[in-house]
Amino acid sequence: MGFRCAWFCWVLALGPFAMAQATAKGPGTETKSSAAQSPLSALLETNVKTEWDAFQKKDKKAYSDLLADDFVAVEDDGQGQRTKDAVLGEIDRSNIYKYFLFGFKVLALNPDAALVTYELTTQFPPSAQVRLKRVLISELWVKRDGQWKQRYYQETRVK
Repeated sequence: MGFRCAWFCWVLALGPFAMAQATAKGPGTETKSSAAQSPLSALLETNVKTEWDAFQKKDKKAYSDLLADDFVAVEDDGQGQRTKDAVLGEIDRSNIYKYFLFGFKVLALNPDAALVTYELTTQFPPSAQVRLKRVLISELWVKRDGQWKQRYYQETRVK
């Protein structure tokens, strides 16, 4: 457990640095259109959209299919780590009205692992006390048995 935790801490700590290095090559080196995305980036962006669609529609099976069995999430509420089962239990209580993804980036760490970062703005129903929530998200995706699964999720609230 200690090794895994240390490994994930390194991935999360070095991810922003690596992303900065990837974009520091100069203007025009970043792809702007979906058509110019790498196949991995396009696949993972589709997976992330499918993940949020499933969460919004409260489709536990579709959401679960994208998560690794050893999935761990850390959300912005300060309640600590959540397992796959705990996150699936939250779907019933969710009230996502609309969501918007922005700044989607993929950093391939090796052929079977990638760090995905993006900003998510969630809009809640008009009757909700809180109408909007913006978070920066980092996700670790791993390829297992030929399928890309989300292994780790971390969100940080943007004020």
